[in-house]
Amino acid sequence: MAKTVAIVSKSNKGELFEVAPGVVRWLAARGYSAVTDPETAAYLGKKSASRTLAREKLPSVRPQFAIVLGGDGTMLAAARALARSGIPILGVNLGSLGFLTEVALDELYPTLAAAIGRKCLRERRAMLRCEVRRGSKVITRHDLMNDAVVSKTELARIADFDVYVNDQFVSNYKADGIIVATPTGSTAYSLAAGGPILSPDVNAFAVTPVSPHALTNRPLVVPDTCRITIRVRSAEGAAYLSIDGQLGERLRDGDRIVCHRSRFEVELLKLHSRTFFDVLRAKLKWGQR
Repeated sequence: MAKTVAIVSKSNKGELFEVAPGVVRWLAARGYSAVTDPETAAYLGKKSASRTLAREKLPSVRPQFAIVLGGDGTMLAAARALARSGIPILGVNLGSLGFLTEVALDELYPTLAAAIGRKCLRERRAMLRCEVRRGSKVITRHDLMNDAVVSKTELARIADFDVYVNDQFVSNYKADGIIVATPTGSTAYSLAAGGPILSPDVNAFAVTPVSPHALTNRPLVVPDTCRITIRVRSAEGAAYLSIDGQLGERLRDGDRIVCHRSRFEVELLKLHSRTFFDVLRAKLKWGQR
């Protein structure tokens, strides 16, 4: 069976004109073929022997693993495209923060050597399934890694949401929005909105209001066995659902956004046994003055 590695890259990243061809050559020297998304292909030139497929088609070649060259945003997009097929992902940080793409450029090739030798550490991350229900119909369905955000548009007045957990009424929220975050996503928008940080191995989700009108509306942590429902009571047609901050769709008053744990997971490859708290200290500058 041919040995194949998929490569997914961030677009418009100058250093990738050197990094991406170098990775393809390194893999070829070890008997691996590369299959890339169009963003990666743009860095390789016409003479590259790599094959190009749309991201959602990459699983069809059954790669041993996927390399993500970019930042956390590129990782989130890759996870949505690849996780359903169970393809492990190695994230190389070319962004500014890198909670998920932990591998630095100077660690790239030692980590690749460990990956093809199947010596990398593997870490599984929960995903969230999010459905938009309109009446009796499911309008859209998403599996995501970070968060689902129901929010008003920038110029709209404060919106009105009802939140339920397992069909039990929790509260009415008059707020700019509601975030449902996985443990992975708890360090993203939810954290900025005042939500809790969840360790990745905690089987829970965070429900965080964005700029609530009532100061008593606080973030909520629920088991990931629960089904969370957000009902748009009144947003005057100006509510949106955002998926991982990358996909969006307009909602109507009365729509229900139903979230629960997905049956899919993201498998991350890591070289070092950095703890979650090591990453927090490094990325959030904990303990520094």
